[in-house]
Amino acid sequence: MRTLIIIATLLLLTACSKLSNENYDKLKAGMSQEEVQSILGSPNACTDSIASKCTWGDENGKHISVSFVADKAVGFSKKDL
Repeated sequence: MRTLIIIATLLLLTACSKLSNENYDKLKAGMSQEEVQSILGSPNACTDSIASKCTWGDENGKHISVSFVADKAVGFSKKDL
């Protein structure tokens, strides 16, 4: 049972580690949403319009947001990383 708890904890820590300054610094203008997801994983939320915005993490807490136009990253923001 103890091993299971340790494994679960490590998996949770690994999932959270994608929200880091190191990964934020990897983001570049012109990246596709697929390229951004290869760095950050699946977003927690996205708006769907001409200029979409995806957020990884909790928008009211620790998060990274990326704005896309025509599937290309055009803007980035971060909070509490």
